Amino acid sequence: MNIVILLVAIVGGAAGLLSTIYLTLSLPAIIIWKIYRKIHLGIPITK
Repeated sequence: MNIVILLVAIVGGAAGLLSTIYLTLSLPAIIIWKIYRKIHLGIPITK
């Protein structure tokens, strides 16, 4: 039973780590993309 708990902890930790990495990388990328569109295409940032 100890092995099952360890596997659940590893899988849960990996899921948390991957979601944190995704959010950390995607938020600045979206902001940069919206600023780029505003400058070059004149599209409002809120769209």
